[in-house]
Amino acid sequence: MDTEEFQLPRSRKANERLHALIPGGAHTYAKGDDQYPENLAPVISHGRGAHVWDIDGNRYVEYGSGLRSVSLGHAHPRVIEAVRRELDRGSNFVRPSIMEVEAAERFLATVPTAEMVKFAKNGSDATTAAVRLARAATGRPRVALCADHPFFSVDDWFIGTTPMSAGVPAATNELTVAFPYGDLAATEELLTRYQDEVACLILEPATHTEPPPGYLAGLRELADRHGCVLIFDEMITGLRWSEAGAQGLYGVVPDLSTFGKALGNGFAVSALAGRRDLMELGGLRHSGDRVFLLSTTHGAETHSLAAAMAVLTTYVEEGITARLHALGERLAAGVRAAAEALGVGDHIVVRGRASNLVFATLDENGQPSQQYRTLFLRRLLAGGVLAPSFVVSSALDDADIDHTVDVVAQACAVYRKALDAGDPTPWLGGRPVKPVFRRLV
Repeated sequence: MDTEEFQLPRSRKANERLHALIPGGAHTYAKGDDQYPENLAPVISHGRGAHVWDIDGNRYVEYGSGLRSVSLGHAHPRVIEAVRRELDRGSNFVRPSIMEVEAAERFLATVPTAEMVKFAKNGSDATTAAVRLARAATGRPRVALCADHPFFSVDDWFIGTTPMSAGVPAATNELTVAFPYGDLAATEELLTRYQDEVACLILEPATHTEPPPGYLAGLRELADRHGCVLIFDEMITGLRWSEAGAQGLYGVVPDLSTFGKALGNGFAVSALAGRRDLMELGGLRHSGDRVFLLSTTHGAETHSLAAAMAVLTTYVEEGITARLHALGERLAAGVRAAAEALGVGDHIVVRGRASNLVFATLDENGQPSQQYRTLFLRRLLAGGVLAPSFVVSSALDDADIDHTVDVVAQACAVYRKALDAGDPTPWLGGRPVKPVFRRLV
């Protein structure tokens, strides 16, 4: 058994303080210390580029930065300069700032499949606004969401479908139904079963697998035929798949789409975009019933909109999406080669588009294992790699990738020992990591 110990005493104490004051010890469940090996959840001091430093003084190559939001790297000079420019000019006024129309123009020039856009602060507000708009436009109560995609919103229409549904009325849950990704026949059967009841189909257009040929176009046709609104959740695919998101890459235009994460490079900004006739229902230029679409006090803070404009400009002018794919391809190839060389190629599996890589940790029987994930994460942390996923930022360089692959190789050697022993427990250092969505603590 490998007895090398990697410890984070200051982070451990800070986590105790966090739990004493903040439910869950973090403001996002996916950032919780239960997602990391016991006593090895680093608390961050600061970040620059592709690196972060914890309060124990350790430096890490970081992946999945800001839950995929920091795709240009921390404190990106172009973004920070745009933000600083606005800070001395005021951030929030009693009337719209000129920044709001300029940001809208820049967004719609980058995502030309949309005709109008409204900004908010987080993804949940945008997706829930899309759902409300679809219900208002169709007069129908039900939401059909893709069952294979892990997260859409903190609001009841989605959270009621998860194992953490406490507090959501059963009557609300009954209005959300699910369809499987990639299966047009099953989706059509669902729409037929709830004929004239489904307001919208909402899904991520792509995640860890490419959409089957013709699938998104088939969904477009189904939505049109059954009179429901097609919503693409582009929180992850936006900018990472192409500057115009998955809709720009695959050439299928949704009625509504939502963007966030990469849009602000860590600053709080999200967007609901879509067809003018739908979006205008939340405006003042129609004679029908008003729809309370999005109305947020901080939704148009000038510095966040400036950040979004700088991000969009940087992506287009510097070819960031292509760089993310190139970095991801180099990383995936290195990890796969290391895993194969150490006899765990069937157990540490890299999946997804190159710009959005995740990894699976499989046990002796080829089944997903939280215990083996714990072992793997523990070795990565000890090697200076903070990687709940392998989602790259454009700030990474070849040396960062090479270092990551070297650390992965060391982790693979331990992984092989655990497989040979038929029991990873001696290498865990405590309880295994846990899934975010679970009924009991």
